[in-house]
Amino acid sequence: MKGRSRQVTLFQTWGTQPTSAPAAEKEEEEEAALLAAAMEAEAADSPSSWPPPSGASAARGFIGGAPGALWMFPSGGCVEERAYQVRASWEALLANTLLCLPTGLGKTLVAAVVMYNFYRWFPGGKILFLAPTKPLVAQQREACTRLLGIPAAHMAEMTGGTQIVDRKEIWRTKRVFFLTPQIMANDLSRGTCPAAEIKCLVIDEAHKALGNHAYCQVVKELCKYTKEFRVLALSATPGSDAKAVQQVITNLLISHIELCSEDSPDIQPYSHERQIEKCVVPLGKELTEIQNAYIRLIKRGVIYLCALASTCLAFPSNF
Repeated sequence: MKGRSRQVTLFQTWGTQPTSAPAAEKEEEEEAALLAAAMEAEAADSPSSWPPPSGASAARGFIGGAPGALWMFPSGGCVEERAYQVRASWEALLANTLLCLPTGLGKTLVAAVVMYNFYRWFPGGKILFLAPTKPLVAQQREACTRLLGIPAAHMAEMTGGTQIVDRKEIWRTKRVFFLTPQIMANDLSRGTCPAAEIKCLVIDEAHKALGNHAYCQVVKELCKYTKEFRVLALSATPGSDAKAVQQVITNLLISHIELCSEDSPDIQPYSHERQIEKCVVPLGKELTEIQNAYIRLIKRGVIYLCALASTCLAFPSNF
């Protein structure tokens, strides 16, 4: 680490948070082993240590004891600790989670926590953040870069503008990816993406995972290669009805839901009261004339169809 410039990020001031596991499981020997594993992961932060040398199979697995025995969350006053974010982060580390939070209440922070912990736990693993459009990919990468204590040399952004011939090298040399689901689906089908190395999959705008959407294709294709990956799905509006929500849950392999509405006690201290004022804007003369022209045109057809229907009812034998 000597002589290397460090990225100034929120995670530089992060401390370890003990889990809520029973005290009997936190023996001193286990904690010492986990702390040693954390130091090993810190050493792996150097860009020169990635990719791992061929044959380094130990780097492909989990570096500590049981997953979640040692995890990290912002502390020390760098951010305001919010109970719902701590809870959501912990649950998302343990199970495939659908996180439903109103816009502006920190879904990206929870995603950053999960991505950072999986990045440290699995030095040989790939961490993915999928967003449906190129602007969202760029936006989420910018937001996560401010939060993640991960060297920029380990991160990459891939969209339709990234050439296929370049993506294979990017998949090989990088660890944290921000990309569209279409790119992911295409590279999985081509065998370009090292699917077995993927350990964490974050899905933004998860309510889009319906039918044959690219999100659904990615998860189905990924399951052909590995079942050992975590899914964190983010959405402010998970679905219009229960059937749509259930489709999202099924398609993304969700087993746990973290839901906070604007009325939830957990987020009341952090949400602001809104006043909605309805303002009806008149069409104006020009638009009113266009509207009336359309009505006259449609009215002619409706009158003809009504007359035809009346004739059919009156003289059914003639038709």
